[in-house]
Amino acid sequence: VQLVESGGGLVQPGGSLRLSCVASGTIRFNMYVMGWYRQAPGKQRELVATIAASGSTYSEDSVKGRFTISRDDVKKMIYLHMNNLTLEDTAVYYCHAYFRGRPDSASWGQGTQVTVSS
Repeated sequence: VQLVESGGGLVQPGGSLRLSCVASGTIRFNMYVMGWYRQAPGKQRELVATIAASGSTYSEDSVKGRFTISRDDVKKMIYLHMNNLTLEDTAVYYCHAYFRGRPDSASWGQGTQVTVSS
């Protein structure tokens, strides 16, 4: 599966953004476990949130209550709604996917930059 992210940009602290990721190359998108990761300058890539094929979600404590992950299996897309952004949220955000039960099938998008700055 191929993944393309969009929606990044420059936002002030306290602002909001919505990231999108569209998948192609599969007719079984609804069977994929999807996620968002991020990598800040000088840091390792870290998990932000995931959404299972069933629709159940998980968010890291650092974004819980501020970020929401969702999916639209008809459009083959996932979203990351980010509210109350802080300087620490500045990073390149990556879309991630793997077929349920097969983490070895993982794919990554090219990333989209989110910069939080006043």
